[in-house]
Amino acid sequence: MKNLFTVATLTVLMFTTEAQQFPELDASPMDAAYYPPRAAFRTFAKTEEAKTADEPVIRVIYSRPQKKGREIFGELVKYGEVWRVGANEATEVLFFKNVTIGSTKLDIGRYTIYAVPQENEWEVHFSSDLDLWGHYAFKPEESTLAKITVPSQKTEEIVEAFTILFEESAEGTHMIMAWDDRMVRVPILI
Repeated sequence: MKNLFTVATLTVLMFTTEAQQFPELDASPMDAAYYPPRAAFRTFAKTEEAKTADEPVIRVIYSRPQKKGREIFGELVKYGEVWRVGANEATEVLFFKNVTIGSTKLDIGRYTIYAVPQENEWEVHFSSDLDLWGHYAFKPEESTLAKITVPSQKTEEIVEAFTILFEESAEGTHMIMAWDDRMVRVPILI
């Protein structure tokens, strides 16, 4: 009887496993950007000094929509409207140290990032909203903890997939957000 039960259980599990539907690759895959850029690889450092130098200060998790021949800013991403800064889930930033955005200090912790792009500048919001899809529940007047307006610049080349990266500055870093032929640099003081 015990063997019959075991065979029946294995048969049910086998059919359940075969019936599992795995999702297709998302059209806007999720990615991460770190400051310092090699922070995710610090365990490979040869010395303790190098490991310490590459301890993470900032990590951003975001989805990377593709241009695919579309007109992005002013069309797909409307000027003057809130944008989730990427695709799918709201872009999330984790600060491992206290930072300053504009004139506002933000404590260690998780935040989401939204932007209101204009042709020549973006208003970038750091919000207390967490674990949200898109920007639909974002209420800037209720959850924005820091905001800064930064100039929009033309890129040297077309950026096919929305990209976030960090560039060292004298007082910390610039979080660069680029897509299509536009980019912004958000200064983050550390």
